[in-house]
Amino acid sequence: MTTEAGTGGDLRPVVDRFIAATNAFDVEAALALFAADAVIDDPSTGSRFDGQAGVRDYVERFFLGYQTATRLLSITSIGERQARIRVDFTGDFGHEIGLLEIVTDPAGLIVRIDADFE
Repeated sequence: MTTEAGTGGDLRPVVDRFIAATNAFDVEAALALFAADAVIDDPSTGSRFDGQAGVRDYVERFFLGYQTATRLLSITSIGERQARIRVDFTGDFGHEIGLLEIVTDPAGLIVRIDADFE
């Protein structure tokens, strides 16, 4: 099911909290959304980020470091705890449309994000 940014989706609350935390450059709030063994795989950076230390590095480097502002464009639910989101990124790097596939555990914590640009 595809939903527009304002209409919901199974992972909408966690997506909204992630975007709010990164837009506020609140690393601790962002980290609180991730499982201890979470993975962010982002080919656009050439790296994979593992665990809380990796997630911290990713958020600090690519959200704080580039003063990235994120705006949700759409959510497509692809499972009970999995969704693809399309976001608009702006920052010191310019402008990009990002695609994030997010997977959560039963407790609602993010266990994996596969990220790339359109």
